[in-house]
Amino acid sequence: MNATRPNLLFLPGLACDAAVWAYQTRHFSQLANVRVADYGASDSLQEMAQVATRGATERFAIAAHSMGGRVAFEIVRNAPERVAGLALLDTAYRPRSAGEAGERELAERMALLEIAETQGMRAMACAWMQKIVHPDRLNDEPLIHSILDMFDRKATRIFRAQVTALLNRPDAAPVLRTICRPTLVLCGREDAWSPVVQHEEIAAKISGSKLEIIERCGHMAPMERPEEVTAALQKWFAELLAEA
Repeated sequence: MNATRPNLLFLPGLACDAAVWAYQTRHFSQLANVRVADYGASDSLQEMAQVATRGATERFAIAAHSMGGRVAFEIVRNAPERVAGLALLDTAYRPRSAGEAGERELAERMALLEIAETQGMRAMACAWMQKIVHPDRLNDEPLIHSILDMFDRKATRIFRAQVTALLNRPDAAPVLRTICRPTLVLCGREDAWSPVVQHEEIAAKISGSKLEIIERCGHMAPMERPEEVTAALQKWFAELLAEA
């Protein structure tokens, strides 16, 4: 590892692996020491944060997608001095709601888990695809197959662990108010899983953050619109380096 270059930690989302960040890591590997986290079989966001930073450099920037954003909040909660900047993509910050809304979320996640455990991860991904990809891209075979292949690589037991972690997630609102590093908040305009309004709330709570909306894009922004996402990350990273 080149000690003179900045360090960038990529955090994948639920059931994702390094493939979700493939385009971005190819680009940023020319500019930084890049690492993509693997959470193993961690079943809490706090444990995921510990696993993700195990062996990492003393200080690093974080680019996080979906569940990875919640992992990033736990890293900031526990070691804010190590985080040089944050890019938060297609994510959310609230705990599971009480009452009917929380029960709906539980039922939806458990329905996906049941499909995974009875029919396999690829079948689960096929069912989930309608909510996580822009409708216009559902016939884009290279994109869809790359997402299906990624989810298919994830063991069902790990998917169950990650679902458990998300259902028991802590409230990250207090963490957002403490963030004072260069922060990008990015979302696909048609993200049906983590909608734009949540990102507007996140950006409003993080002083000095920048909100960017990617048009004609769903939840899987790094894979759906890799060029636009990378361009936004590049601006954020340049600002981060300028402040270093």
